[in-house]
Amino acid sequence: MNFFRHRPFGMPALAALMITAAVGCSSADDAPSAAVPSPGGAVAKLCDHLDGVLPKKVDGLTRRDPEPSSALTAGWGDPAIILRCGVERPAKMADPEADGVEVNGVGWLLEQRADKSFRFTTTLRKAYVEVTIPAGRTGDGMAPLVSLAPAVRKAVPEGIAD
Repeated sequence: MNFFRHRPFGMPALAALMITAAVGCSSADDAPSAAVPSPGGAVAKLCDHLDGVLPKKVDGLTRRDPEPSSALTAGWGDPAIILRCGVERPAKMADPEADGVEVNGVGWLLEQRADKSFRFTTTLRKAYVEVTIPAGRTGDGMAPLVSLAPAVRKAVPEGIAD
């Protein structure tokens, strides 16, 4: 008996399928990247919940998650605003002179980086959530936080992160 007698794909169809697969995968090559945090179990659950309630748009930008794909990271736009949940407590939080802001009931540590981007990290929450806003998007640096604060309030309770 010949098992190869009925082939569902001829060579032209197989080649087309491979090209389609390659084109479908090529969009990941230009996706933003972000280091995935590795929090403990309780914080990871909070972050998973946060991922489920994050907005589809932030400051008018469509969600475009970074690579590698994870419930602990999210992104919007290009260049991307990147959110990472379950990050370590920033050392700067111990500095009594550190800058902070409150946006819609969520406290954030504000850090301007050498490349003129901004990094905001939640304060007084059961998990640290970090939002990085690239230099090209810092005109109204608080606008992304306005979009993200309701989700953070809903998913990450107030308290001290472990």
